Amino acid sequence: MPVEEFVAGWISGAVGLVLGHPFDTIKVRLQTQNTYQGIVDCILKTYRHESVLGFFKGMSFPIASVALVNSVLFGVYSNTLLALTATSHQERRAQPPSYTNIFIAGCTGGLLQAYCLAPFDLIKVRLQNQTEPRVQIGSPGARYRGPVHCAVSILREEGPRGLFRGSWALVLRDTPTLGMYFVTYEGLCRQYTPEGQNPSSATVLVAGGFAGIASWITATPFDVIKSRMQMDGLKGRKYRGMLDCMASSFQQEGIGVFFKGMTLNSARAFPVNAATFLSYEYLLRLWR
Repeated sequence: MPVEEFVAGWISGAVGLVLGHPFDTIKVRLQTQNTYQGIVDCILKTYRHESVLGFFKGMSFPIASVALVNSVLFGVYSNTLLALTATSHQERRAQPPSYTNIFIAGCTGGLLQAYCLAPFDLIKVRLQNQTEPRVQIGSPGARYRGPVHCAVSILREEGPRGLFRGSWALVLRDTPTLGMYFVTYEGLCRQYTPEGQNPSSATVLVAGGFAGIASWITATPFDVIKSRMQMDGLKGRKYRGMLDCMASSFQQEGIGVFFKGMTLNSARAFPVNAATFLSYEYLLRLWR
């Protein structure tokens, strides 16, 4: 099993995470809290109350964990394609796999990524939703002092299942959308690259950016439910399950609730995924 795809996926995931985390923090808060009037209001309140560091809450943990999970996505995707088509990464430009195989490989990577990601993503979301300012003498501290304390607290208060809260919504978010993610990327690369050649850096950037936008537009409804399920249990159980969360959210806030954060998801998706694919492709070419 080739391992370079896993390594390239880890490094490219870390690059994308650093670029996108501030957008992700604002997106998560908009999806789970009703105290903001919109994107600009959330940005201003976060900055005034928590300084610029508020946009990077929960990032230290994902640098190691979520980037590692990204390596699972790219590694499993590439090795699944290898199993389906018997072609390595460098051979796929001359012998391009079918879009069906690409979609299956992407879905497989998305499914395994979701199960690996669930506990890490839950901890990230809990930390991002802490709106307390920087700790000062005499001021009340945040509920969680860091990612390890957050994980221990969840285990103690909610049990092992608490770390996988929202995992079904995460699976439903990632499995089909990551299949479409890779199909979009490969389709655009083929469209604008001469047959048998590697795509240029500009093509990789554009294809990666639009693949990210396409996947996040379809993923946002389940992303909202996932974030709300992950915050459920913090102050008592509000939802009986994923379907109850969907029904309650719809009854209270209307159809628009399922698209909260979509503008931010789309704005973040282009630069993050453009950088992710560019670094991934560059690293694989460098090693070969």
